[in-house]
Amino acid sequence: MSRNYLSINLTKEQQDFIQLLDDYEIDIFTGSDVENQLNKKIPNLKGILENLVHKEFLSRIENGKYCKSTFRNEHVIGTFMAQNSAIAYWSALNLHGLTEQFPNNIFVQTNKLKKNKSVLGTSYQFVKVTDYKLGGYQMQGHGNNQFRLTNIEKTITDCFDLPQYSGGYAELIRAFNQAEMKSELLIEYSQQIKNISATKRMGFLAELLQRKELGSFATHATTIINEKYTLFDPFGLEKGEFVKEWKLRLNISREDILSICNKQY
Repeated sequence: MSRNYLSINLTKEQQDFIQLLDDYEIDIFTGSDVENQLNKKIPNLKGILENLVHKEFLSRIENGKYCKSTFRNEHVIGTFMAQNSAIAYWSALNLHGLTEQFPNNIFVQTNKLKKNKSVLGTSYQFVKVTDYKLGGYQMQGHGNNQFRLTNIEKTITDCFDLPQYSGGYAELIRAFNQAEMKSELLIEYSQQIKNISATKRMGFLAELLQRKELGSFATHATTIINEKYTLFDPFGLEKGEFVKEWKLRLNISREDILSICNKQY
């Protein structure tokens, strides 16, 4: 936008604030973020922000949180809204190239309770987990477009832990088959989530799909098996083969699992 347009539509203090954001390359912020960066209080900051939102120079993300009207990185916005957060589950599967399906929501993992909401035309689903399930992050993007994303092994583990956020069980099986993973990280994250059933399912899959590089993970999984049989698909029917060594009931047959992965015996 031209300076002439700015001078006609904005007051001097509003122009100065927009210039400040440009000078410090700030795209997404709270008022206190800006003041902390300047190390000083900005007079009438609340009024400036309200007027800039009204004049559509800024967008309000939620109470006290703003971005420039041209900033629309939905993953950055999602993690900005929740403390101790990262893009996770189905959204992470998509970003890692492990599913071609696009979720209707952006899934954000956090240890804080936060209601799902729609912001700037994008729907966000916040998944609260206990503190010990946090971690396994990598940084994605650059500069103001940088955000936290669960790494591949943590994404797979999280999806088996809470498969209702994975985009469908068949899609999760395909993702496990395609993902290039390190056995030691799968062990670490499976211990972190403390979900025996999820670990059994992943261990069985590693063995069935002949993922030799995940051999030490499969061996680890056998050490935590309990006596209770678990459905392979937690959302499926009570039917199918009982697999004694894994204490699993295959309500999706071995043949169907391999077919999902386009594999053969």
